[in-house]
Amino acid sequence: MLLHLSTWAEVGQYLTRSRSIVVPIGSNEQHGPTGLLGTDWLCPQIIAYEAEKRADLLIAPTFNIGMAQHHLAFAGTISLRPSTFIAAIGDWTRSLALHGFEKILFLNGHGGNIASIEAAFSELYAEASFARRRAGFALKLCNWWDLEGVGELAREQFPTGHGAHATPSEIAITQWALPESIKHAAYSPQIAPSGPIREALDFRARFADGRMGSDPAQASQERGGALVELAAQSLIREMEAFSRESVPD
Repeated sequence: MLLHLSTWAEVGQYLTRSRSIVVPIGSNEQHGPTGLLGTDWLCPQIIAYEAEKRADLLIAPTFNIGMAQHHLAFAGTISLRPSTFIAAIGDWTRSLALHGFEKILFLNGHGGNIASIEAAFSELYAEASFARRRAGFALKLCNWWDLEGVGELAREQFPTGHGAHATPSEIAITQWALPESIKHAAYSPQIAPSGPIREALDFRARFADGRMGSDPAQASQERGGALVELAAQSLIREMEAFSRESVPD
């Protein structure tokens, strides 16, 4: 069930049988010469939508702009400041909790979001703690590549040249879901260099074409389909376990 394609009455009915929801969250940023700018929000959305076809899950609209300041030297990247991102996550969570959602899982597709998402969770829990009350909800961050078995499969598919950004695994997922948007380019070097992540101009100087340690030419629709299949099944199990956790009254 997709929240944005449902009526308020349908969501109310869903809440009589489940208090759990998945929020795909990512970023709109450069992904090298062949990676789509939406890769980091498309991957969690693709996986969540595939899981929703197989289980009684409610999927929120995708939170598609994240903390990507280090990519701003590449055209098309859109970024929120960490403080803005944290505030927005807070308001999304408060809105969902107001309606009775108790288990809110953020399925993340961008490593640069992790620190700010965790900070947002801490801010939300602190509101309850300082008011000497229970939050009434539980939050969970899950990166799609950390879902059970997914990292192992990616390492098996791409034993060399997987890297940390514009990876063949994420490119493969978008190729599987959006074959009409597959791009091609020559890479030099074939496997990109690696290094630290700081501010935008430093990043552009270190990683001229936007890749970090990766060789996206290894991506294929077949490999992407296998990753999505495994990730969707793992997400269902993750949500089942999360939903079973007790939330104190």
